[in-house]
Amino acid sequence: MSAPNAAWQELIAALHVSGRKAALAITGGGSGAIGELLRVPGGSRLLIEAQVPYDTQALASFLGFPPAQASSADTAIAMAHAARAHAAGLVPADTDLVGLGATAALVSDRPRRGEHRFHIATAGVDRVTHCTGVLAKGRRDRAAEEGLVSRAIVLWLAHACGVAAPSPRTLLDADEQFAETATTTVDAIGQLLAGEVNRVTAQPDGQLMLSAPPPAVLFPGSFNPMHEGHVTLARIAEELRQQSVSFELSVTNVDKPPLASETIRHRLTQFAWKAPVELTRAPTFLEKSRLFPKATFVIGADTAERLVAARYYGDDEDRMHAALEAIANSGASFLVAVRLDAAGRVRTLKDVLVPRRYGELFTEIPEHHFRADISSSEIRARR
Repeated sequence: MSAPNAAWQELIAALHVSGRKAALAITGGGSGAIGELLRVPGGSRLLIEAQVPYDTQALASFLGFPPAQASSADTAIAMAHAARAHAAGLVPADTDLVGLGATAALVSDRPRRGEHRFHIATAGVDRVTHCTGVLAKGRRDRAAEEGLVSRAIVLWLAHACGVAAPSPRTLLDADEQFAETATTTVDAIGQLLAGEVNRVTAQPDGQLMLSAPPPAVLFPGSFNPMHEGHVTLARIAEELRQQSVSFELSVTNVDKPPLASETIRHRLTQFAWKAPVELTRAPTFLEKSRLFPKATFVIGADTAERLVAARYYGDDEDRMHAALEAIANSGASFLVAVRLDAAGRVRTLKDVLVPRRYGELFTEIPEHHFRADISSSEIRARR
């Protein structure tokens, strides 16, 4: 084995034992990186999965949207987030997980008007990095460009996994362009758990925002786990209200400890490229209505029953009426879906003893529009 090949294999072996797990998504060129990583024994310690969404429709399906440009830094970053989000559902919540996205425009069997280039990005729990290389046209054939990009992907992954490695810049000639950036994301979830903020919005691409516009329709829940009934009910609510639905997860609970940061991140992976999620410190609907005035909340009949039952207010009728009055004054309202109770009986809004003065707060979703005889607790019990 030559010295350069030995050093390369040692680098990949170090990647395998870095303690990280990686998920790769590669399009346009550089898929040889997958073979490079697996050619050295021990690849299962590192690699969770690798995907090559090469066709335009396959890439759009992988991302959840058609990118404006297939070969761009934005697309590589979106692929890194999507790869990490998908893999997060396959590993324990405390896994140190890196998503890598790479896209390239290389030598083709058709003349290429634009630059020959590659974009590689990685996404970790609190850090996003990406690099771009522009190759001189006509200097290399397709195989040589493929080999270069494949090695660049391995080197960039090494940096993300904390393994000492040369920069991909070393693969390019002196007159070829290369640029790299790294961004440390704000630990918004940590701020929320510490009580420094009351609300964090998780966008479908994984971005966390502290001041996103408040949604008009919210579907609160623990989503442990999310299931098809949640998805269907959200769609029905969107059709009824003619507005998009955001999900809401309170990280604090009235009678339980706060959720752990990794638990929150793990649950968020269920919504990747599907819908926004509002993370809050609002376990009660009184608190939710203060955070989201004029919002419509999508709930089940069992939740509606708790809202208007004095026993859930310490058997204090006055406290219950004060809470309902405040919710009504905030402009909030409720869409109520049917639910099965513990005895297997169908419960609807008609079964809930809503005080007459608050009747207009609640609107029933008829059973013929929605009924799902499934719950997260049943799924957890089966598991």
